[in-house]
Amino acid sequence: SEARSRQVALPSRLISSAGGRYIPPAAKRRMLAEAAGANKESDETMQRENWELLKKRINGPINKVNTANIKDIVVELFSANLIRGRGLLCRSVMRAQSLSSSFTPVYAALVAVINTKLPVVGDLLVTRLVLQFRRAFNRDDKERCISTAMFLAHLTNQRVAHEVLAFQLVSLLLETPTDDSVEVAVSFMREVGAFLLDAAPRVLNAVFDTFRSILHEADIDKRVQYMIEVLFQVRRDGFKNSPIIPEGLDLVEEDEQIVHEVALDDDDLEAQDELNVFAADNDFAENEQKYNAVKSEILGESEDSESGHGSESDSGSDSGSESESGTEGDSESEESDGGNDETVSKTESTGVPGMQKIHDLTETELVTLRRTIYLAVMSSLSFEEASHKLLQIKINPGEEQEMCNM
Repeated sequence: SEARSRQVALPSRLISSAGGRYIPPAAKRRMLAEAAGANKESDETMQRENWELLKKRINGPINKVNTANIKDIVVELFSANLIRGRGLLCRSVMRAQSLSSSFTPVYAALVAVINTKLPVVGDLLVTRLVLQFRRAFNRDDKERCISTAMFLAHLTNQRVAHEVLAFQLVSLLLETPTDDSVEVAVSFMREVGAFLLDAAPRVLNAVFDTFRSILHEADIDKRVQYMIEVLFQVRRDGFKNSPIIPEGLDLVEEDEQIVHEVALDDDDLEAQDELNVFAADNDFAENEQKYNAVKSEILGESEDSESGHGSESDSGSDSGSESESGTEGDSESEESDGGNDETVSKTESTGVPGMQKIHDLTETELVTLRRTIYLAVMSSLSFEEASHKLLQIKINPGEEQEMCNM
C-alpha cells in the first residue's frame, strides 16, 4: 500500500519539479495535457462565474430604475461590461418594460443615455423590438403588440429609433384595419404623435386622414370608433397630455443623439439570441481590459460633467463660496484654452481657420435624403402637392441625380 501511495503521489511531484527523476516522454506529454485541460477548465469556470455576476449587475439596476435615480442607475450599469452583456441588457429591459408599461418612458430614457456611448446596444434593442412586433402581429397578440409599439414610440421620441419606422408601423396596422390593429395604432399614435407633429406634420396629416376614412367607412366596433374620436380630440389639444419627453427624462443633448434606421420590412435583421447565453471567450482578459478603458473614459466624462453642474448650483445658491467658484472657473478656463489650442492645431492642418473638411464615408446624409424624398412622395395626395414638397427639400450640389433616381 505504501508503494502504491508513492506511485500515486509521484506524478504531482513530477509536474512541479522533476526531483532528479527520469520522466518518460509519453508520461510527460500526458501530464502536460492534463495540466492544460485543468487550466482551461478553471478559466472557463471563472468566466461562467463572471457571467452570472454580470447578470446580477444588469438585472438589479434595471428592476429598480425610476425617474429619481436614473442618473445613478446609468453610472451603475456602465460599471458592468455592457458590450459583453448587451444581449442581457436588452432582454432585461424588454422584460421589465412588458411587465410595467407605465415605466416605458424611463426605460427609453435609460437606453437613450447608454446609446450615446455604446450605439451597439441601441441598435440591438431596436432590432429585437422590431422582430418581436413582427411575431406578435403575425400571431394576433394584441397585448404584446401594444407593449412593443409603446416602447418603440418612446425610443422614437428619444431619437434612438428613426421616425420612418413609426410611419411604417402605423401603415402596417392600418393597411387592413381590424378592431385590434386600429386599437394598437391609436395607442401608438397617442405616444408618438407629439414628436411626429413636430418632425413630419404633413405625413402625420396623411395618417389622420387614414384614421378618418376608417372611422367613416370601415366596419369596426363602436368602442374602437370612440377611441379614434378621442385620438382626434387629443390631436386638436396638441398632445398636451402626452409630451414628447416627460419631465426629468430629457437627459441627452441633441448633438449626442444617435438614431438607428431600422426598417420594419428589413429581412436581414438578426436578434443575436446567442448573446443571451454564456459562451467562453478565448480573449476574455484582453476584452475586459478594453472595456475597462472604455468605462474609465465614460465614467470620467460623466463625473466631470456632474461636478461641473454641481459647481454651478453651488455658486447659484451660496453667495459666500466665491473662492471655490473662482477656482472652478479658472480650471474650466484652462480646459477651454486647452480645447482652443487643439482646435487651432487642427485648423492649421487644413489651412482655413475654424474650418475642417469632413468626408462622410457612411453616406448617412444620402440615405436621409432618399428617405425624405420617399416620404414626401408617398404622403402626397396629388402631383401638385408632391411637386411643392420636393421643391422645398434642400439638395446639396451633386445630389440632384438622387431626386431623379427616387
